[in-house]
Amino acid sequence: MLDIGSIVFKAPKLEDGMAVFRLVESCPPLDGNSSYCNLLQCSHFSATSVKAEYDGSLVGFVSGYLIPERPNTLFIWQVAVAEQARGIGLASRMLQQILARPACAAVEYLETTITADNQASWSLFKALASKHLNAELHSGEWMDKQRHFAGQHDSEELVRIGPFQPSLIANQE
Repeated sequence: MLDIGSIVFKAPKLEDGMAVFRLVESCPPLDGNSSYCNLLQCSHFSATSVKAEYDGSLVGFVSGYLIPERPNTLFIWQVAVAEQARGIGLASRMLQQILARPACAAVEYLETTITADNQASWSLFKALASKHLNAELHSGEWMDKQRHFAGQHDSEELVRIGPFQPSLIANQE
């Protein structure tokens, strides 16, 4: 098991896009994106995304963005953790790293989507809300399997955490 203290957190760069693509591919049941999408995440959304490296290798990645119509809301697109880095709190630490950045100084809400059966993600975001943000978590149906995914993907619930004070995260770092 890796030591969380030995992991380096950085904003991703364009050059990290293919490594992110490979990491996501190695983390079923995550939905794969095109490599082009991962390149955009690492460049256009680098201020609200994070990569985690251990001994020079990518072991984690979280992509997120500020919702244009609601700049006080950070939407988390995807959380990927390499198998060898699971079980040490890396996903939570990556989320905290993003929330502590200047780009998220005005963020009071975090949103993401989770399928009903993704217990790892539910646990991650419930713990983030209660232990780190001291905020409520609400969820409800958003993207329906039939109506939005034409039966090709499980329904996604919209998860909303907040309101919280960004200074809570900055003070934990």
